[in-house]
Amino acid sequence: MSEVLRIAIVGFGEIARRQHVPAIANTAGAALVAVVDPAKSPADLPHFRDLQELLHNGPEIDAVALCTPPQVRRAQAMTALAAGKHVLLEKPPGATVAELTPLIAAAQQAGRTLFATWHSRYAPAVEPIRHLLALRKILKVTIIWKEDVRVWHPGQAWIFEAGGFGVFDPGINALSILTHILPQPVFVRRAELAFPSNRDAPIAAELEFSDETGLPVHAEFDFRQTGPQSWDILIETDAGPVALSKGGAQLRDGDRLIVDSAKEEYPALYRRFLALASEGKSDVDLAPLQLVADSFMLGRRRVVEPFED
Repeated sequence: MSEVLRIAIVGFGEIARRQHVPAIANTAGAALVAVVDPAKSPADLPHFRDLQELLHNGPEIDAVALCTPPQVRRAQAMTALAAGKHVLLEKPPGATVAELTPLIAAAQQAGRTLFATWHSRYAPAVEPIRHLLALRKILKVTIIWKEDVRVWHPGQAWIFEAGGFGVFDPGINALSILTHILPQPVFVRRAELAFPSNRDAPIAAELEFSDETGLPVHAEFDFRQTGPQSWDILIETDAGPVALSKGGAQLRDGDRLIVDSAKEEYPALYRRFLALASEGKSDVDLAPLQLVADSFMLGRRRVVEPFED
């Protein structure tokens, strides 16, 4: 690997342009050298229509950041690993849990990094709440994760296709935080999923989780929120309420504001990617994805009004 990790972004949609491009630009030791997308491209970088074209005709790269829809990500990751490239996977890391196992093995065999990213874990209040909860008994957890799909995913029909996750695309961010801050693993006990009559992925979900101690965890995900958006995890403890808000940007311990920061998540994510690549290690935590899969497995399907973008 060169002194600078030369990265190509594959899939140049909203998340790539808004988060990945500036994060790479602001990360010492990383450089964006190419973009792969069937249509979209920046004016100042080499542009290729697919990954094979990049690998055969493009500039030298060390890594790819896969920002494509999850339905196609596994094949792209395997192609990149076979070519000796490190791979960063946007969340969710794949369309299924099982498809990640061969990728983990391929990365190990190739001596390359596979990094399944959970960007919400890098929000500024997440580590502080994890340390705070380690000192307390947790009594109850409530997750309210509601946003307007027309604002955050305009025109992205793939998100409502089979394998596109629907409301679990943002909801998995909450689950990535939950599985990071709780002291014990949780499992799904009940799930009710609302499917628009004209779509193949849910637009809303109501979920119940627990752990081995019987901790009650209730979650509500909804893509139909208008007005103020809600990304909150509310926790009752033996020392009073704790609230993680704004997707992990704000932390309150009772009436005390502990953290309130607009610090970006993605630069920390790329610093982690560089560290992993330099050490030849991988980081693939499947716990959030497994909870989504189990929610679909246990979920009671409820048909609701059609969704038109």
